[in-house]
Parts: sequence; C-alpha cells; structure tokens
Amino acid sequence: MPSRRHLVAVAALVAMPAVALAHHGWGGFDTSKVLDHTGPIARSTYANPHGTLFMVKDGEELTIELAPTSRMQARGLAEGDVAAGKTLRVYAYQNRGNPKVYRAEWVEVAGRRVELR
Repeated sequence: MPSRRHLVAVAALVAMPAVALAHHGWGGFDTSKVLDHTGPIARSTYANPHGTLFMVKDGEELTIELAPTSRMQARGLAEGDVAAGKTLRVYAYQNRGNPKVYRAEWVEVAGRRVELR
C-alpha cells in the first residue's frame, strides 16, 4: 500500500498542470500590438493573481491585466489609484487569443508612471 507521502506527491504532480493552465504566462501577449490609452476606469479589481482594469475605448470594454498586488504595492500603486472613476494612462500589449484583453507594461496615474513588469 502506498505511503501517505507518496499519495501527496502524486496528488501534487497531478494538480500541477491544472495550476499552470489556470494562470497564463505573459508569452500570450503581442508586443507589436500596443494599446496607449488614457481614460476613466469603468471598474477594477485589486486582487491576486493580478489586478485588472476595465476601460472603455471606442465603445468597447477592454480588460487590462495588471501586476500581482505585492508588486503594485512595492512600486507604490495603491488600490485607490486604480479604483473605478479614476483616470489613468495605460500602456499595454494585446492578447494573441483575445483582442479585448491586454497586459499593462506601465500605467500613469496622478502624474506618475508606475512600471508593472
């Protein structure tokens, strides 16, 4: 009969691919397709695995993925900086599979630029 340690190891190995698929890498974004947009934030989240902004451009809502909260906090980007109603400039790359999703390289809010990578 397998030991408890062996069962835990097998369970961890089986779960790894699911965890990897659950959160994508940045390789899925096309650095030749840039969004440089200034406008109000329609809504936002400030949570892990990364923050998210929702902004409207040309009548379409765009999803803009930010950095993990620990990185944003370390670089001085507080939750209130990316709250709904705030206006900011975002420089981001388009997702290869979904043209309405972007990954922010940096944001400019209240006159300061915050690098997110």
